[in-house]
Amino acid sequence: MTDLRAHAEPARRLVLGLQHSIAMFGATVLVPILVGLSPSVALFGAGLATLLFHLLTRGQVPIFLGSSFAFIAPTALVVKEMGPAAAAGGLIAAGAMYLLFSGLVKVFGTQRLLQVFPPVVTGPVIIVIGLGLSSVAVNQAKNNWWLALVTLGAAVIASLWGRGLFRMIPILIGVVTGYLVSLLTGQVDAAALRAVAEAPLLGLPDFHAPTFDWRAVAIIAPVAVVTFIEHVGDVIVNGRVVGKNFLEKPGLSRTLFADGIANMSSAALGGPAATTYAENTGVLALTRVYDPRVLQIGAVFAVLFGCSPKLAAVLKSLPQGVLGGVSVLLFGMIASVGIRTLSEAKIDFAHSRNLIVVSLILVLGLGGAAFPVEIAGTNLQLQGMALAALVGIIANLILPAQRPEADDPKERTLH
Repeated sequence: MTDLRAHAEPARRLVLGLQHSIAMFGATVLVPILVGLSPSVALFGAGLATLLFHLLTRGQVPIFLGSSFAFIAPTALVVKEMGPAAAAGGLIAAGAMYLLFSGLVKVFGTQRLLQVFPPVVTGPVIIVIGLGLSSVAVNQAKNNWWLALVTLGAAVIASLWGRGLFRMIPILIGVVTGYLVSLLTGQVDAAALRAVAEAPLLGLPDFHAPTFDWRAVAIIAPVAVVTFIEHVGDVIVNGRVVGKNFLEKPGLSRTLFADGIANMSSAALGGPAATTYAENTGVLALTRVYDPRVLQIGAVFAVLFGCSPKLAAVLKSLPQGVLGGVSVLLFGMIASVGIRTLSEAKIDFAHSRNLIVVSLILVLGLGGAAFPVEIAGTNLQLQGMALAALVGIIANLILPAQRPEADDPKERTLH
């Protein structure tokens, strides 16, 4: 009996690893499609990044690394203006920022650094990430609203009424449904279909080396401030789901270092930023499978998925309406996580200080504000997520704590 269980356990982990890889699939490949990078390289890079993360954290944290949504806007801009190689250089610089954060945590301690990023800052910054991308979703969806709604509807139905694996992969189900409908109605470009037919089943991804351009670095690297906030949140929430304190063991300094190295490895291959993200925590909560070995097997499957040019051609043939449908849900969910962060922290908005901090982050982050910055002789603009995070940190540090008398209802009535 013992022998049977011993033989069954590896097979069980294999199935669970495949399940986790499929659950991460949709979000991982969506980002490179949106920014103009190779989905195959993204899958390969995500798998490699996850394996490196587990190696550097000694296999203690059940985390799968995938394409970060926070880097979508700056990466897309750099790919369009300077090319994919420059974007890779900027993403490597962002990974190096993680190494800097890791050193700061090591020197000053976890608790002291976390004081700079309380929920009153992290919550609205995450909201800015989601809502700042909302125009991308709408612009894609408006190419074919009915197809976008079909895709969105399928994802929502799978998320609310699906069972088992189907409930864990609503994005993938939405994409598959939308793609099948677009094929049946002739919405897929004929040239793209020919590319799918001609692509080989197996082959190495289209790797490319990075180049370093100060403009690209200045545009992309500051976003690491935002993803650092996400990393801290992911590690905390992940620990709550599993029932462990990963900030203490293996420690925030080690997880940040591992995340930075992992991100740099993906970018060095020509893929998008590979960082910790909330989708992984959702899968853990649904499946209650916390064994890091399962995620390591999932990472191996991601590498194997990346070595299929035919799959890459299929992903590139997705109509804009399909991408828009899933983007509406994904970007809205990111903003909702920010709202949940504020709610769970029980931020008191009767306090003027909290109102001011949140207001500054939201208006400057979403209102199109841009401040000129000159770096290495290059004129750039600080805007969007990076601006929101910087403003929030500064406002939280310099604004005085609420006066005790302001908590008195009588005092507020008199004023």
